[in-house]
Amino acid sequence: MAKRTAPLLLLTLAVGLAGGSQGDREPVYRDCVLRCEERNCSGDALKHFRSRQPIYMSLAGWTCRDDCKYECMWFTVGLYLQEGHRVPQFHGKVSLNAWFWSTVFHTRDTDLTEKMDYFCASAVILHSVYLCCVRTVGLQHPSVASAFGALLLLLLTGHISYLSLVHFDYGYNMMANVAIGLVNLAWWLVWCLRNRQRLPHTRRCMVVVVLLQGLSLLELLDFPPLFWVLDAHAIWHISTIPVHTLFFRFLEDDSLYLLKESGAMFKLD
Repeated sequence: MAKRTAPLLLLTLAVGLAGGSQGDREPVYRDCVLRCEERNCSGDALKHFRSRQPIYMSLAGWTCRDDCKYECMWFTVGLYLQEGHRVPQFHGKVSLNAWFWSTVFHTRDTDLTEKMDYFCASAVILHSVYLCCVRTVGLQHPSVASAFGALLLLLLTGHISYLSLVHFDYGYNMMANVAIGLVNLAWWLVWCLRNRQRLPHTRRCMVVVVLLQGLSLLELLDFPPLFWVLDAHAIWHISTIPVHTLFFRFLEDDSLYLLKESGAMFKLD
């Protein structure tokens, strides 16, 4: 039993020690968050923050610390741009959880690790749809994005409850994820096509969503392993790596566009 448990413990420790993204580790960012919390997140300042906080942000659980982290992220981005450096990634932990459980499940197939792999994969797909909503609708109508996020949480809760308490149906799980994936594909494509002239970087997004949906066929159309080593599922995992790199390039370019459009000015205190 100890031999079986040791690898899982090592993987858990590795995830705990891993840094999700470069931006989070920047001393300027960390110092900014610390000073912001000291200035805004206690006493009368905290009461003022809560009194002016929109109701939809309060319902979404957005805290004063979250607000500091968000503002300091853009502050740090501004410094990177001033120095001519590439913009670092921030808060890169959402997908890390899914990849962690995927690794655990493929290392040791048990009832628990299988469920965690499937549930986290569904969460990532729903998060992608939420991200799409935030970018296409939420910037102009934040309350709509918050309500849609709450709906997605309810869907995820119902999905997990059904698979855990009623029947772990592989066919239903696959079809549910494919359906959400198609919604994600259609939504991104419509938005990208409408904005392709004004925002040339949306072409990367179109390529990404089409490739991801096409690669998902590897999950549906199974075949015997190549050289008895690489099966369809393994090839799917390998193939998605460069696609996510391309999607990050789109997010980077789009963030720079939004930063430029807002005309935000950054300066050192």
